[in-house]
Amino acid sequence: MKAIEVREVVKIYGHSFRALNRVSLDVEEGSVHALLGPNGAGKTTLIRIITTQLNPNEGSVKVFGHDTVKDSSKVRKMIGYVPQEISLWSDLSGYENMLLYAKIYGIPKDVRNKKIEELMDFMELSEVAGKLVRDYSGGMVRRLEIAVALMTKPKILILDEPTIGLDPRARSLVWSKVSEFRKESGVTVFFATHYMDEADKYADSISLLNQGKLVAQGSPNDLKNLVGGDKVSIAFKEPVNKVSEVISAIPGVLAIDLRDNYLELTINDITTTLPIIIEKLYRNGFAIRELKVHEASLDEVFIKLTGRRISDEPGRIRDVVSMRRMIRRGG
Repeated sequence: MKAIEVREVVKIYGHSFRALNRVSLDVEEGSVHALLGPNGAGKTTLIRIITTQLNPNEGSVKVFGHDTVKDSSKVRKMIGYVPQEISLWSDLSGYENMLLYAKIYGIPKDVRNKKIEELMDFMELSEVAGKLVRDYSGGMVRRLEIAVALMTKPKILILDEPTIGLDPRARSLVWSKVSEFRKESGVTVFFATHYMDEADKYADSISLLNQGKLVAQGSPNDLKNLVGGDKVSIAFKEPVNKVSEVISAIPGVLAIDLRDNYLELTINDITTTLPIIIEKLYRNGFAIRELKVHEASLDEVFIKLTGRRISDEPGRIRDVVSMRRMIRRGG
């Protein structure tokens, strides 16, 4: 069964603005799927439809086979959702926020404390459980929001810009905890982001969204192959013969260009293929003088498909970052 099935979804605001225009995508159960695109692409609108907050004007969405309009209550029970907006009370402690949500979710009184303690420990928040959320860092706030979302043991975790406004260390810690929970529980993760490195590093599959339209989807490597794949340039200490025969037999090598003592390769997955290439060359006695690597990026893919770059544009991101700063000031 698919975790999420989106079919020909259209969402119109006002009389004419199409926030989503015939979007279709699938999310496999147990996978990590990224919805990647710039501000205004329609990412949050699609997430709000999936989480039953909005109804599509046309098309349908199913979560584990349940229609988000007809079976909205069943869908909500399967989802753990972390929105862009702050979903915590700044004048309550982290523990008090968890306790309040535990009551809202109907978690039995005799297991509430244990569940809260386990999740706060897992998210490395035990030491600040008694502190007011207004005194938390941005990373702590986000980890607490995720802890709340995991309280009901959801089948799917949906994150809207999960690390927006966080510094690199805080972003890394958030993702390490999401990845650890997914490994332990098998939960499906669906997240929207404009950070290409997050989509590339953590997602099994990616849907590229631009101006309400789906422009491409596939694994990170599949998408990067649309711009030719990763490039490796190798200069040898002396002219070489038969190097092409050695290299061409390696899986993942897409193209070979050999000129005297200079070799240029196009490969599918630099992380797994390049070490094999180097080992093969070494074993066959080819002496490398210099090696240069150019990794294809999702930004290059987006530029090729849309003519524009995914960038930190003003607007929605600025608003969310401002909101996250306010909570640390008690606003």
